[in-house]
Amino acid sequence: MIVLGVLVSGSGTNLGAILDAIERGRLAARVAVVVSNKAGAGALERAARARVPSVVIDHKAHASREAFDQALVDTLRAHGVEWVVLAGFMRIVTPVLLSAFPMRVVNIHPALLPSFPGVDAQKQALDHGVRVTGCTVHLVDSGTDTGPIVAQRAVPVLDGDDVESLKLRVLEAEHALLPEVLQWIAEGRVTVDLGEGRPRVKLGKPALE
Repeated sequence: MIVLGVLVSGSGTNLGAILDAIERGRLAARVAVVVSNKAGAGALERAARARVPSVVIDHKAHASREAFDQALVDTLRAHGVEWVVLAGFMRIVTPVLLSAFPMRVVNIHPALLPSFPGVDAQKQALDHGVRVTGCTVHLVDSGTDTGPIVAQRAVPVLDGDDVESLKLRVLEAEHALLPEVLQWIAEGRVTVDLGEGRPRVKLGKPALE
């Protein structure tokens, strides 16, 4: 079992997918704490329903991104967190957080990286006229959505799609893929090759049998 800390800013649908997977026995993990930078985030209500501790750390109350991230690190460590999940966390993290959890920060992005990094990924996909988009789970590095890719899931772009309809369909794929990847991590299947060139993820057989 792995101990997760989940960082959120919004409604918490990916947090809900993680908690649902745990409750159904499909994810061998425990969410030790949910941390939000926004007091009104809906994800805090979802955490409360699951009786998961939550903490609000207002980024505006800190003088720098680094100071904010140090507050995150202190909270995550206080709760015994092993892996950090960015689940709709609308902040760019700094080396302060990344060095505290090296190659143990997981993000889900609503596009097939390296295509359409950053914000408004679904709009980017529609503007480019692609017929297939999707979502990517990757480990976070110091770039913007540039970390080692763990897994991806394709989603078709349908005739008549607008940003909202595409968002909903990609989000459904996210809810399936993120808990699945976290289970791979819990099984010891995810390792990172830090050899020459860019770090790459390797997927092995389950270590826990």
